[in-house]
Amino acid sequence: MSYETLLFDLSDGVATITLHRPEAANTLNVQMSKDLYDAATRCDDDPGIRAVILTGAGKLFSGGGDIGAFAIAGDDLARVIRDITANLHTAVSRLTHMDAPLVCAVNGACAGGALGLGVCGDIVLAAQSARFTPGYTAIGMSADGGSTHLLPRLIGLRRTQELFFTNRRLSAEEALAWGLVTEVVADDELMSRARTLAESFAGGATRAYGEVKRLLAQTFGNGMETQLELETRSMAAMARSHDGVEGISAFTARRRPQFRGD
Repeated sequence: MSYETLLFDLSDGVATITLHRPEAANTLNVQMSKDLYDAATRCDDDPGIRAVILTGAGKLFSGGGDIGAFAIAGDDLARVIRDITANLHTAVSRLTHMDAPLVCAVNGACAGGALGLGVCGDIVLAAQSARFTPGYTAIGMSADGGSTHLLPRLIGLRRTQELFFTNRRLSAEEALAWGLVTEVVADDELMSRARTLAESFAGGATRAYGEVKRLLAQTFGNGMETQLELETRSMAAMARSHDGVEGISAFTARRRPQFRGD
């Protein structure tokens, strides 16, 4: 399937989604939000997709929302913003809740509406050139893309407040020190590192990854007893799965497990 604003590649169980509006700094407009919605839904629905890489084309991940398009929207601006966020938010939700692990490979600027998208991965790789900033309040806007949910959980409330109120720009190394990203790699090694991780995940126990993702997503809203019950139910479900049985069998036989992802 082809998209107007994305590149989508699927090989060896790894889907690569590349933001591709090079003429507009890979900024988010209505069409890109629709394309992201469709691509994320495909990754969530297709059992053959067992890991996903999300990155940006060229020298930057994304400059955020398409301010130029906003400026000419006139009285339709609120509707345009609603259209973009409705699709973008569903895409972020699908990417974070799907079984397949998501590797975000952030190159260059990651700003505004792209900030939540860029850090929503299970693993977030930052090129040394990467820079992270919200930028919303600098143009009189609030925040979207899941950033107000993700950032307090990743870096804490105080640092999130600092970012949103000062629009401070974090370097890749600062983002790593703050806990916003997983790893910093050289620019020319970013995609090879992302591919290595994604291929490893694609050969793993996909459903088990999904169970862990959902447990972690719920943990801040649950008390201990609720979380323990969810863990029990999840473990029992995995014990009935092919990969759960295969993993235990392979461990006892001291052989490499042959996971199918179910």
